[in-house]
Amino acid sequence: MSVFSIDSAERLSTGFWINRLFIPGRVCLFGEHSDWAGGYRNENPDLGKGHAIIAPTTQGIYAESRPTKEKLVLHSCDMQGTTLGSIEIPMECKCLQKVAESDHFFSYAAGVAYELLQHYPVKGMHIHNYKSDLPIKKGLSSSAALCVLVTRAFNAHYGLGLSLEEEMQIAYKGERNTGSSCGRMDQACAFEKPVYMTFDGDLCQTVPLSPPTTIYMVLVDLKASKNTRRILSDLQKGYPFAQNQQQRNVQSFLGPLNEKITQSAVQAIQKGALKELGELMNLAQELFDLHLEPACPSELSAPKLHSVLRNPLLKPHILGGKGVGSQGDGSAQFLVKDEQTQADVMDIIENQLGLS
Repeated sequence: MSVFSIDSAERLSTGFWINRLFIPGRVCLFGEHSDWAGGYRNENPDLGKGHAIIAPTTQGIYAESRPTKEKLVLHSCDMQGTTLGSIEIPMECKCLQKVAESDHFFSYAAGVAYELLQHYPVKGMHIHNYKSDLPIKKGLSSSAALCVLVTRAFNAHYGLGLSLEEEMQIAYKGERNTGSSCGRMDQACAFEKPVYMTFDGDLCQTVPLSPPTTIYMVLVDLKASKNTRRILSDLQKGYPFAQNQQQRNVQSFLGPLNEKITQSAVQAIQKGALKELGELMNLAQELFDLHLEPACPSELSAPKLHSVLRNPLLKPHILGGKGVGSQGDGSAQFLVKDEQTQADVMDIIENQLGLS
């Protein structure tokens, strides 16, 4: 996997620099929703901190970028290479904000450009997203990947000197400018390796993880649908202060229970203890269902997800499994013992279950 570096730039005949960028998606191995939950500690310090383990995917968004004088120009295509659309937006706060707050496909990019324009001496940018193999609306942070990509393009061309963490912060604020209630873990797609993240109010800390052995995973597109906005809206009703037992259960899972599971998972990853890691995945899903599903049953009952997790064809081959991202019927993830088992599981998923 490669991400943007200055060395990968090529000079065009026009004299502009054109930069080739790749931003991966991210999968939340443990700790989904705990990022925004931990953010509420600013208002209620009795809440537990958020804890999550994030890893990059091998799929992502590919683009070329070059500076322009006055406009943000975007072209994008889907996984099949079909053009999704193009837009030109004057690099003015009012114009960028209007697109960011709309339902437009490019709202996320406009939200990032709006954030940058308020704080840095930037002009325009032309971004051509010529390839995407990252599925959207599957819990793999496709929107965050786009936000990081736009931030990185501006950072490189205008010499802003932003660190990785600062790129993540701008991408996060840019996505929030669209009205999204995303948490802070999504922008971890900026990293090239697994990281352990903690969330305490406005503070976000990351620690890289280095497992002693390769850990083989399988991500499954459930080919169903989910409403992430509905999930977030329903779960956040109990924050910053719970009003009933159901909301207290949500706070309990996203706080102390998740902290215990995630810290145990960090230790298992660092030791390469795959069986233990798989058992923790199963436990995390079991407790998620127990504490969070009643708060949003229309989405978190997730019949497709649970049917795949419990599928008897897969059971003998997997060490553990759980939902992805905000959960719901978007994607599932499995931990397997080795590369051959990974191939066997993928074969069952594609050829017997009809999924991808």
